[in-house]
Amino acid sequence: MGGKYRITGDKYPRMRPHRRRGRLVVVVVACGAVLGVAGWGTLQLIDVFTGGGGTATAAGVGCSTKATKASPAASASPAAAAGAAPKPAQITVNVFNATTRSGLAKTTADELKKRGFKIGEVGNATKQYDKKVTGTGILLGPAASLNTSLPVLATQLTTAERRTDAARAGTAVDLIIGNQFKALTSPTASVEALSALAAPQPTASTKKGC
Repeated sequence: MGGKYRITGDKYPRMRPHRRRGRLVVVVVACGAVLGVAGWGTLQLIDVFTGGGGTATAAGVGCSTKATKASPAASASPAAAAGAAPKPAQITVNVFNATTRSGLAKTTADELKKRGFKIGEVGNATKQYDKKVTGTGILLGPAASLNTSLPVLATQLTTAERRTDAARAGTAVDLIIGNQFKALTSPTASVEALSALAAPQPTASTKKGC
């Protein structure tokens, strides 16, 4: 430009840049999110201290109403949990000696009789088991005895092996004495084991306070 309004020097007027509206929107949204989270947390704290329903499971607040199964005792069997364990007087036991020691079948049968069991056959084991039972003994019965009479008889010789024979008829069970047999389980321990079998087992529970 010339004349009266000539510009001199090396500085020029500059236009101020427009403020970015995007940054302002982000700040507003972030503030809203913070306020929302704070309000939700306050509601959850109120729910906890007032004993409200357990609906806030996403944050771990409240309690679940879903039932959980209780673990049965180690000595209990499915028969005990169902209350189906028979009494010793309802079980007929055949006692067979598979060892080379004489008289074991008779003395063992007499002791079982004192403890309330019915005694069936007493004598030497069959050829299938004679001198072939390396453990303390084998408890053998029909398939139906697996969760009924066999667990009850097992309380008298806890280290014996349990077996079932699907083709076997009747309800009697066998106690086949093995080479490592020394004596039946002590009367005190046997009574405790029988009591555990007869005791009802809890099947479900819910969390306290629900």
